Amino acid sequence: MRLLFLGPPGAGKGTQAERVAQRLGIPHISTGEMFRRHVSSGTDLGRRVKALMEAGEYVPDEITGQMLAGRLTDSDCAGGFILDGFPRTLPQAELLDRLLAEDPLDRVVSLEVDSQVLLERMLARGRADDTPDTIRRRLEVYETQTAPLLEFYGRRGIVSTVEGSGSIPEICERIIAALR
Repeated sequence: MRLLFLGPPGAGKGTQAERVAQRLGIPHISTGEMFRRHVSSGTDLGRRVKALMEAGEYVPDEITGQMLAGRLTDSDCAGGFILDGFPRTLPQAELLDRLLAEDPLDRVVSLEVDSQVLLERMLARGRADDTPDTIRRRLEVYETQTAPLLEFYGRRGIVSTVEGSGSIPEICERIIAALR
């Protein structure tokens, strides 16, 4: 099963992607993890990503696409995967479509969580950059750049919306039920 997890910051995408991936026996692919692995391994792509990150720049879609294309050819992806963190924009979704041309996504899981709950969750993490203002800004960016993907994939009839509030095990069970 080829899955994409979407949801605003703090919705629990990474946490749930890891749990669901274990349950389904498929890899959880986080672009952030891919970047860190390439940087720590000193690959050519990693050196390019490191230079961009150190300069405070975003990693261009083409580089992310190259990394993802390589990762999706790994043998553990033959039975499916869960993407988390990519795509975040319509151009990235179109790039993913090109990468998956012959075998597109089966399902997009959209985790929906009340904005006040998201704010409380992120403040509770205790990260220095998780202030009410920065959190609100991240939520705004999600609404303008990433939320349109729900319509993009919704036209294909592959979006499953899951309530993302509650305990981690409860949410995981909701996702598994939505995938049946």
